Amino acid sequence: MMALKDGDRRTVAELRPHIERAWQRQRAHVMAHSPFYRALWQGQTPPEDLRDLPALPLSDKAQLRLSQAAHPPFGDYLATPRSTVNRLHRTSGTTGQAMNLALSARDTAITQEVGGRCHRAAGLGPDDTVVHCLNYQMWMGGLTDHMTLEATGALVIPFGVGSTELLVRTILEVGVNAISCTPSYPAVLERVIAEKFPGLKPRDLGLKLGLFGGEPGLDNPALRARLQETWGMQPRNANYGVSDVFCNFASECPHDLHLHFMAADVLHPELIDPDSGAPLPLEPGQTGELVLTHLVRDCQPLVRFRTGDIIRIAATEPCQCGRSGFRFAVVGRSDDMVVVRGLNMFPTMVAAVINGFAELSGDYRIRLSAPPPYDMLPVLAELAEGAEGGPALAARIAAELKARLGATAQVTLCPAGSLPRTEGKTRRVLKEYDT
Repeated sequence: MMALKDGDRRTVAELRPHIERAWQRQRAHVMAHSPFYRALWQGQTPPEDLRDLPALPLSDKAQLRLSQAAHPPFGDYLATPRSTVNRLHRTSGTTGQAMNLALSARDTAITQEVGGRCHRAAGLGPDDTVVHCLNYQMWMGGLTDHMTLEATGALVIPFGVGSTELLVRTILEVGVNAISCTPSYPAVLERVIAEKFPGLKPRDLGLKLGLFGGEPGLDNPALRARLQETWGMQPRNANYGVSDVFCNFASECPHDLHLHFMAADVLHPELIDPDSGAPLPLEPGQTGELVLTHLVRDCQPLVRFRTGDIIRIAATEPCQCGRSGFRFAVVGRSDDMVVVRGLNMFPTMVAAVINGFAELSGDYRIRLSAPPPYDMLPVLAELAEGAEGGPALAARIAAELKARLGATAQVTLCPAGSLPRTEGKTRRVLKEYDT
């Protein structure tokens, strides 16, 4: 069983027979071949009806790490012979130990199909030339995302990271009109253009479409406006995924800035309370942690896997673009959440305030020098080029954070360009203590 070619456009009712058949095969596969889940379930049998799935215990990244440490290199949740493994990727390790990801030929084909849906929805097609600027060195964002870009029919340039001067020349020489990268990478390009290409402006490169993913930030209207103004491109949140599950299974479309869930035919979503683990209804207005179960996966099938991502459901009816998946926004990661006097703070919430100040570059960090509890939020905010800092500006920013978020903040201003720009994922929460 494979993904359906039009799986992102079928309603839940239309998909139900396919989903039920897929789950019956998948539950049998996991029961027969995954020692990890047999041990976790302790004699429980996975329910035949997905609506009863919350009766099973949740699984999480920490358990997978222990599994791989005890059973290298793929863990005892590898549910196929090693000869079935067709590709190995490794996670970025942003939130801990990097993980080995095993995929069969069918797993990679389904991954490419689902990711292709996302990039097509974001506006990429056969008439486009896109340069792909994510790390190809084992990270799934490199080769696998490259293949999802190719699935749209676009001409794809496998550039990767580094050699930024060469990238600028390539974009100009080849006539590239789209770029795939992290939201923080254009700032790196801007600095190189200013230093190495006198007289050239970012919008002179002719990029019309920005396909962003790998880190948060694009939900901020100020960042979108800055990208549109500086580059003349249409920014799209086109690449939301969880490496252990699928590298890309949600993106926005031209009609709605919310992410569209694109994988209902091969992936079952749930919503839970991140503290208690209790199930929550997947309905508009609800906020909770996203939990995912593979409906079709050979090598490392996951059941009730906690993603750590806190999302808010925006809508469940079909979108104007014709896609039927529910739409959502990512509030933040549970492991990036900072609790300040009982208030849950996420980096994206801080970014929304920081980007409202013209005196700031938009780059920031939340620097934690000691373990919780916290009675104030320590924020490093970078000044824009030519901007004047000082205690008065820091006080204004702190007052706005207090007014918007309810938390007392300690704001430290730092010089323009002093916070490191990265070509990969940018860590916004710095935990400068032993965990």
